[in-house]
Amino acid sequence: MTEQKRRPLIIIADDDPDDQLLIREAFAERCRHCELDFVANGLELMAILKAQNGAQPGPQSRSLPDLILLDLNMPLKDGRQALTEIRSDPELRQLPTVVLTTSKNDDDLLFCQTQGANDYIVKPNSFSQLLTIVESLKPYWEDTNPEPTPENEHND
Repeated sequence: MTEQKRRPLIIIADDDPDDQLLIREAFAERCRHCELDFVANGLELMAILKAQNGAQPGPQSRSLPDLILLDLNMPLKDGRQALTEIRSDPELRQLPTVVLTTSKNDDDLLFCQTQGANDYIVKPNSFSQLLTIVESLKPYWEDTNPEPTPENEHND
């Protein structure tokens, strides 16, 4: 019996529809097999993470994400609050969480580093730079979910 690999799941917490569109297009070019879930604030993010972790009953039966991309400036619960909550939860703290923000503020960078963000990336000015960023994120999911290729299929 062959075990079917699940598609990598990336949750993107960003309230800007234009940024969501660009991120979706960049992943479509660099990781077609990735499954993307978008949320517009930290409250939605935490609700999904807790539901997927089994902490709250709900229709979600999927596993936790392979990566969280987290904008800092969102309504209701911002990225700083969400990062702090993720890192303080024993069931979620191991989740790879990369801050993807417009903020170039050194205090934001320091805060995210001390809270345990895996990386801090300033949103780029060009789509080609965004493609490079998506490419650089692949190690977060490729070790456990390699993209199907002829060489991977023969090594199973």
